[in-house]
Amino acid sequence: MPIHTDRDGRVLTITIDRPEARNSLDLQHFGALAKAWEDFRDDEDLWVAIVTGVDDVFCVGADLKRFIPQAREAAESVQQQMESSGSDGLPPLEDIPATAALTAVLRQFPLYKPVIAAVNGICAAGGMEMLLGTDLRIASEDASFQISEPRRGLFPGGGTTVRLPRQIPYAKAMEILLLADPVPAEEALRVGIVNKVVPRDQVMKEARHFAERILLNGPLSVRATKQSVVDGLGMSLEQAYEQELIHAATIFATEDAREGPKAFAEKRDPVWKGR
Repeated sequence: MPIHTDRDGRVLTITIDRPEARNSLDLQHFGALAKAWEDFRDDEDLWVAIVTGVDDVFCVGADLKRFIPQAREAAESVQQQMESSGSDGLPPLEDIPATAALTAVLRQFPLYKPVIAAVNGICAAGGMEMLLGTDLRIASEDASFQISEPRRGLFPGGGTTVRLPRQIPYAKAMEILLLADPVPAEEALRVGIVNKVVPRDQVMKEARHFAERILLNGPLSVRATKQSVVDGLGMSLEQAYEQELIHAATIFATEDAREGPKAFAEKRDPVWKGR
């Protein structure tokens, strides 16, 4: 299965390894990637994830030659099951395998653990949609970023039209979305799509360095901080402030909140328990 996972301490690295298909994903591999995210989410010993691809491609999204026929066949199968059982109307979205896989991979990252993207080359279509769900992004100097669906008469339905205008200035987001041109790494850095651009042979090293810096912090504090930001984007200011105070009260009552100041006073590194 060309979706590899490698755990090193508290860090899980997920690698997309389909170079023969430019690291695109068919239904099977969407499912495998979704499973990798679920395993990361559910493992309390894993605190940070890094996602990357092999060779000179991060990910180009769905394998159109295989995924579309597979998705159609799966949807028809669900529809036939509904008809045989006497159900009317459309099946629930979560019952359509293609939709469930796409949602899990492109929209619903394991909240609220931090995810780092190590972009080693081309990042396009669903790969770009996946990127926008990560928290920190390291790119190689030769990386490029593209919302390519409009070039094929398709729609970028993995969260791009929602996330991109919230992450970078509106006019630049619309330029990327409507022109569908590739964006080089330095331009992606300038407008805020990525955090850092490095030589390709330094991408994973830098991503790991970011992960290690996150691990210096209390894991519960990190997750609550991410949750407050992600959830707060969908709230009014008043609601977001209220939610922030709830997070603060919850974290201040943890063992880690006692350990942090104690370690500081004793001039030693804190020993985080995650509780």
